[in-house]
Amino acid sequence: MYTSFFGFQCKPFQLTPDPEFLFMSSVHKRALTYLNYGIQDNAGFILVTGEIGAGKTTIIRSMMKSLKKGIKLARINNTRVSSEQLISMINEDFGIDTKGKDKTQMLSELTSFLIDQYAQGLRSMIIIDEAQNLSSELLEEIRLLSNLETDKSKLLQIILVGQPELNITLGRPELEQLRQRITTNTHIGPLNREETGAYIKHRLKVAGNENGVKFEEGVMDAVYDFSKGIPRLINILCDFALLAAFVDGMKTIDMELIKGIISDFANERPEKRAAAIKIEEPPKQDDISKKIRKALSSIHFRLQNLETAVQGIKGFIGFDEKKKLLSVKDAELKKKEEELLRREYELMEKEEVLKKREENIRYLFEQNMKGIS
Repeated sequence: MYTSFFGFQCKPFQLTPDPEFLFMSSVHKRALTYLNYGIQDNAGFILVTGEIGAGKTTIIRSMMKSLKKGIKLARINNTRVSSEQLISMINEDFGIDTKGKDKTQMLSELTSFLIDQYAQGLRSMIIIDEAQNLSSELLEEIRLLSNLETDKSKLLQIILVGQPELNITLGRPELEQLRQRITTNTHIGPLNREETGAYIKHRLKVAGNENGVKFEEGVMDAVYDFSKGIPRLINILCDFALLAAFVDGMKTIDMELIKGIISDFANERPEKRAAAIKIEEPPKQDDISKKIRKALSSIHFRLQNLETAVQGIKGFIGFDEKKKLLSVKDAELKKKEEELLRREYELMEKEEVLKKREENIRYLFEQNMKGIS
């Protein structure tokens, strides 16, 4: 909408995780270095954590672009699934047919695939995003997949990517074996104040015009205070600031404009954003332009949310096929649940029998002891 006005080739603060815009802050540089080292060393498990919007996906996509051709990759984005569904998605991403096959068959074919890859001098890798949603049981099954190895090398490398709560899950006693297998671990934290300013300038430069817009003194500090150095929040705030400046015909972001936008975010009233911006209007603008500015701001906010949602759907590889798979597996899960309940009742009955036997044995023992005495 405003790209040509500022002389940009594309939007500098889009929310999509484009590796071309990757800003190598100290934490991002360290994370990428650790990732590349773990991949080069063929480490069994690599763990990448970071706050929401810190740039985990951008780092992963940048790493994926630099992968050698000899690595076969499967990437999983939907982690709210059952064990069988997870194996099915992994196999599908590796190009293994899963139609009409149960979990045992799929695991057997996955093993054969990994062995065949290794025999050809190729490597296999799984990237599991949003791994904080995985249960302890699923994480343990993923660990079991990593057991496939030769005397000198792993047949499968696994990268877990998630929010900080993933570390809490991995800290559970039942996941001790998995925790010990994580050889490379890195956390992506927020940018500091200096890096925030450099990050904004970097994105303007990549978009095609580093000097396309001027940020007045104090504006960068306000952006940092609002975003706390989280790249996604910086993008959202700066994108709205550029839109507001464009509507007013300005190429400068001043404190009045940025404070107005931050105030609206704080009040959770984005549709009032244009009304909160009180910058002197350019000549020849009338009340109609004010209404247009207000409408554009509201529409732009909704487009931001829509863009994020669309990217999430696009990231869900094979969305339609997996949606059908989930509906089919749901019926199977219900049957399994009923079977588990039945077994639970049987165990409860057996437990009662054992308790009675224990009481009888205790009684007989006491009687014998009395006879001896």
